[in-house]
Amino acid sequence: MTHSLYPGFKILLVDDEQAWLRSVSLILARAGITNIATCTDSRQVMEILAGREVGLVLLDLTMPHLSGEELLTTIAERHPEVTTIVVSGMNQIETAVRCMKLGSFDYFVKTVEEDRLVQGVMRAVRMHELERENRVMSDRLLSGGLRHPAAFSEIVTADPAMHAIFAYIEAVAQSPQPLLITGDSGVGKELVARAVHRLSGSRGQLVSVNVAGLDDNVFSDTLFGHLRGAFTGADQPRKGMIEEAAEGTLFLDEIGDLSIASQVKLLRLLQEGEYFPLGSDRPKRLSARIIVATHQNLSAKEAAGQFRRDLYYRLRTHRIQIPPLRERLGDIPLLVEHFLHKAAQDLGKKKPTPPRELFQLLSSYAFPGNVRELRAMIYDAVSVHRDRVLSLESFIRAIGSAGEGTVGEARLTGEGLFKGMESLPTINDAVEQLIAEAMARADGNQTIAARLLGISQPALSKRLSRREG
Repeated sequence: MTHSLYPGFKILLVDDEQAWLRSVSLILARAGITNIATCTDSRQVMEILAGREVGLVLLDLTMPHLSGEELLTTIAERHPEVTTIVVSGMNQIETAVRCMKLGSFDYFVKTVEEDRLVQGVMRAVRMHELERENRVMSDRLLSGGLRHPAAFSEIVTADPAMHAIFAYIEAVAQSPQPLLITGDSGVGKELVARAVHRLSGSRGQLVSVNVAGLDDNVFSDTLFGHLRGAFTGADQPRKGMIEEAAEGTLFLDEIGDLSIASQVKLLRLLQEGEYFPLGSDRPKRLSARIIVATHQNLSAKEAAGQFRRDLYYRLRTHRIQIPPLRERLGDIPLLVEHFLHKAAQDLGKKKPTPPRELFQLLSSYAFPGNVRELRAMIYDAVSVHRDRVLSLESFIRAIGSAGEGTVGEARLTGEGLFKGMESLPTINDAVEQLIAEAMARADGNQTIAARLLGISQPALSKRLSRREG
């Protein structure tokens, strides 16, 4: 399989010694840094940089024709977007300080250990990636509008907050850094992950893994795979999900449920960019983009010692918070139409007409299960639908049963509405307040208000006329 080059920009090695260029190219390639070009003539460097493909230059100081210091000054003036690291044979503090003042990102001596040089290059790569992403993000958010609206076709919304999220996704979709998606259950976190994958330009597939409930051994085996004989029962080798997602995207859902031991393994994977299949002593390179999602508050879990701080900060390089449906009620009519069409199609029925009162009824409900709950309500209603106009009854039942859980019980017991009040309201006062609240939630619609109160519309009308009289 052909692997894509990393990073997404060229790293140019400049030195008149061909042996050093070969040696450093091999050292970087072993660390997964493969998008490398070399140059032995310092006079050709500026022409190469004019091609706009180079993001990082590793530069020797002592060269014929143009010296490294001359080149460093010229690169800083003409190509400030290019990061430069000096790798010199001279171990002199004064020279290092002078190079840093001229704009070098770092300074290494050629005799330095390989690991330190690789780590320095990786730091420069990450910094350059983040700077480039910030520029793209700023341009995208300032220009407004979406360049690839089709990528978001699965997400039905007209909400401005959601469209701002789409613009952010377009800006970070091609970043190799992790992406954290947070939001309540049912808001559509996997749909967002799919949109990011589509926009990433990756050649591989999107592989989704729900890590909730996986113990550490199963988590390791699921992600990293194993060799034959790695443990009792491992009769055949098995690829891990990381390998299945090669050149694509690995989506880890419910990341907030990971054990501390598994969190350590995920952190090591993100930091080092490599992993060991169970039973193997040869590392494999991570070539998939990592997207994680959770409905939990990771900041609170981190403060409580249940989620590693270093992993949390590594994951939140790019972060998307999806608003719940109750904060974008304007999307309800669009979603109802969308799901009515889908449900009718899937169930082999003619698409029913929603009653006028439906949108007001749904807008009065908090939707703890978000878009997923609305979809289930509509599929249930369409499955029992017979007439031309959709019945409200199944929606009323669903909303009523959702309110009968622990929250409703707490309101109606000793923990309820009237606890702590010096004097109780009269029956008439309590009824008046209840009717007023129902009418407010129903936006003045008596049919909806009556449904919320569990009484008939004529009974409510009679009470209202009595109150007005």
